Amino acid sequence: MGSSPHSVKRWQLSGTDYEQVRSTRSDTRLSCWTPLNNQSSNLQLFEERMTLVLHWFDLWTDRQRKHLLHSLLTRGTKSQLKYCRDVLMETLPVTQVDLTAVLPRFLSLYVMSFLSPRDLCSAAQVSWHWRMLSEQDCLWASRCITRGWFLPYTPAEKEYGAWKNHYVSCVSTLDWLTPREAAELYGTLNQQSTSMTEEEEERRKERRIRQRIRDKLQEDKRQSMSTRRAWGSYTKPGAARGGSTQTGRPSSGITSSSWPSLSWPPRTVGSPSLCLSLDRGQTMSAAPSRDRVQTCSPFSERLNNASGALSSFTSRPALTHTVPPTHLTHPVLLLLISNRIPAYELLLSGVKAGVIVVLYDHRGTLSALLAQVERAIIGQGAQRLGLLAPGGTEEIHLLHRCILSERTLLNPDQRDFWEKLSGWVAPAEEGGGIDIFSPLAACAPGAALIQTLSSLTGLEVRTPMGLATGSFQNILSEWSDGSVCTGLSNQGPSAPALQFVCERVLQGWCRQAEWMEEALGGLRGHLGPQLQRLSLEARGRALGLFLWEKMSLEELCVSRDLNEALVEGLTALTRQRETRPLEFLAGFLTRWTNDKEGEESSGDDNKRADDFSSAPQSSQIALDWRGAAARELHHSECLYLGRLGAVLKVYQEPLTAALNSNRAILSCNDLRTVLSPVAQILELNRVFRVDLEARLQQWGAEQCVGDVLVKLCSKLRVYTNYLNNYTTAIHTIDKCRETKPPFRAFLKRADRTLATHMLSLQELLLCPLWRIQEYVTLLQALCLHTHTAHPDHTHLSSALNTLVAFREFTQKLKRNSERDGLMEQTQQTIQGCPNLSEGNRQLIITQDAALLRSPDEQIPDSLRIYEHVSDVGLFLFNDALVLTRRRVHHTPFTLTYQSTHTFLASVALSSLSVREVTHTRYVCHAFVLEGPCRSWVCATERGEEREHFLSVLRPALNAALTGHQ
Repeated sequence: MGSSPHSVKRWQLSGTDYEQVRSTRSDTRLSCWTPLNNQSSNLQLFEERMTLVLHWFDLWTDRQRKHLLHSLLTRGTKSQLKYCRDVLMETLPVTQVDLTAVLPRFLSLYVMSFLSPRDLCSAAQVSWHWRMLSEQDCLWASRCITRGWFLPYTPAEKEYGAWKNHYVSCVSTLDWLTPREAAELYGTLNQQSTSMTEEEEERRKERRIRQRIRDKLQEDKRQSMSTRRAWGSYTKPGAARGGSTQTGRPSSGITSSSWPSLSWPPRTVGSPSLCLSLDRGQTMSAAPSRDRVQTCSPFSERLNNASGALSSFTSRPALTHTVPPTHLTHPVLLLLISNRIPAYELLLSGVKAGVIVVLYDHRGTLSALLAQVERAIIGQGAQRLGLLAPGGTEEIHLLHRCILSERTLLNPDQRDFWEKLSGWVAPAEEGGGIDIFSPLAACAPGAALIQTLSSLTGLEVRTPMGLATGSFQNILSEWSDGSVCTGLSNQGPSAPALQFVCERVLQGWCRQAEWMEEALGGLRGHLGPQLQRLSLEARGRALGLFLWEKMSLEELCVSRDLNEALVEGLTALTRQRETRPLEFLAGFLTRWTNDKEGEESSGDDNKRADDFSSAPQSSQIALDWRGAAARELHHSECLYLGRLGAVLKVYQEPLTAALNSNRAILSCNDLRTVLSPVAQILELNRVFRVDLEARLQQWGAEQCVGDVLVKLCSKLRVYTNYLNNYTTAIHTIDKCRETKPPFRAFLKRADRTLATHMLSLQELLLCPLWRIQEYVTLLQALCLHTHTAHPDHTHLSSALNTLVAFREFTQKLKRNSERDGLMEQTQQTIQGCPNLSEGNRQLIITQDAALLRSPDEQIPDSLRIYEHVSDVGLFLFNDALVLTRRRVHHTPFTLTYQSTHTFLASVALSSLSVREVTHTRYVCHAFVLEGPCRSWVCATERGEEREHFLSVLRPALNAALTGHQ
């Protein structure tokens, strides 16, 4: 049988599992013809070809299948593609979709409202978008309010996450118990009643408290042994080291004898309140002996001085105000003040020397307050304890959820608190005691509370007798003498309250506390966060200035003497089998220092003659005021360049590198707007410093620096461009910080570090403005000490005049910026006011007044009666006067109020006239403002206010008329 192409294809198909389908009419299996008119043939041919294609599809590779699918999908219509999408959704349903990207914002927040706080914190780590949603105040405010945690301030308009941070801070300070511990202390609801008597229950509680104290004591001992201080001596007593006792803070030295040894007292049977206290009869030995100090090396002296000075910059814990004792023999007093006390700032300003003040948060817990007191006293005992908290004659509101009374004093938590607190107070035999600034001795329940507290702590308890009226006047009256019901102590210099606070300050506070609280409440609300932030920044700047410019950390880190000493000491330590390696290393460093000083003593003797010979020359230099001013100019210029260089090194270089690596934090335009002018100033001042150094190296009586300053003044256009661009740069930083989270994170990492001298980017950009004022001050000193016949006097005078004129230019820019800000604030204050920012308009003065109206205008002025219509506000501009209707809204339960202004009318000054109203028995401090269409009769509260307003209004009217003509 002859073969043909069709026969070969049939053989290939028959070799597979292909089932041959033959047509009854004609063989159309391998035909390209498609019958269009015959429906049955068309369907039969479609099924045959469909089966063939599917068979081929099974034999193809994955790549060939994808190519076929791509070709089919690109040829399909929209309806066919939608059908494919529906089939795919049924076959492979989408299960991993970001719900926040699909759902609306309010539904996403509604879903997140069912999450627990821990789950919300976990969700905040998913992405920036999830963090923005999970930190919304609507999710956290309800969780805080249900627990009684209210935000102590009003969040800013664009601030988010305030309620979450408040929730986290409150949870972190909670004193919680496990269910088992709570059941042991308080029992359970279904606990069966026992036949235990009251005495047995009391002994049981006593044993449990003693066991807790023992466990705490053992834990503290383990921690003290595991975290022993370096260079410390734990074997020799204080007397053997030759140290003198003192009650102040221990000095920070490098020698082994300069650290105090902590000694715990032996347990006292039957007195568990003394088990956690330090030895009352022993004070910490902190001062090293005189011989030991004299044997220190220069490096040791430098480090000792640095450590002592650095201790003054160490920040205290929050809400702790400590006044160190001025004399070592004075007893240390401890005063606890609640922040719920009215006008407590005035009390803090009058605290005497030697009093340690702990200003604690009224919303905290007893354990948190105890830890704060422990940090404040720094291990030293107190002679007496003072407590100033809200309260009355029967109880004291020690904390928000803790009331001290006769009924609650024996609770386990309060009993444990007072036992530990009294452990830091001297015993009654040595004059120790507790002074409570509440009149508890005025009633029987208060007297019982005093007696119970005295029995519990073993200390003398004194309180006011309550024989004076007023808010806090009882503090100034007689006090109980400690026996509660017998005798009165004479009010004099030795009064209990006057031991803590100065008499004048205490008297002023006791009489005006409630009224001052109204004034200070608003200030705390508006300025509290800012003042706290400024305080932290000031301490940080002082610390950064000390470490960077005084201590020279970069020099200490690479000191050859220190490296050599440590290498030799550690090498010697490896050869010994020492159980106290730190003590061995301290002794080795001391011996190494002594040997080093012995080798250098001969060299020091040879240099003394040279030092004495150079003494007259140094004294002569000290009298050279021109040289001193020039050197100060150079020194301050180096510091100035260091700060400007920090802008480029810390900010510009990383931002430019991120921009070049296609991971831009800031755009190229924003980066150029903010930092490019700084680079130009830095280049100009580097040339100035080089020229100044060349003059100082050859300094003499006839040396000149004025030409160098004149050269700098000739290029002040760079500073002019910088100051003109300064406002735009600051606004750019604020805008990018709000809209670009990476830039905000970058600023958080870079701002206020040692590399930036503890300054932020905005503060560093202010350095050129401050430098202009420094130039003027130093040039004035140079001109003062430069004789008129000196060749440098002409150049110095010219440079000084130029810089003074430039300083006036900077002050004008500052006034314009303040004026624009004041105009914007006024625009927001007046509701319904037209646009005020027109032309060169500026606000001159504002005045509150009363709008008056006379019922009959025909009555003579001396007999005319006026009625008060409404309160108005007068806003005087340089070209117009705006009148507003002022409404006063008083806050319930306080003396504060808020004012709102609504636009009433505006009159151009060129068409306005003013006339005073004669003072009569019916009207006082009134004047008439007459406009082209109507007039207004206004009156001020005081005559001084009217005179001041009219004295400013009349010149403005004359200036407007002159300019109009």
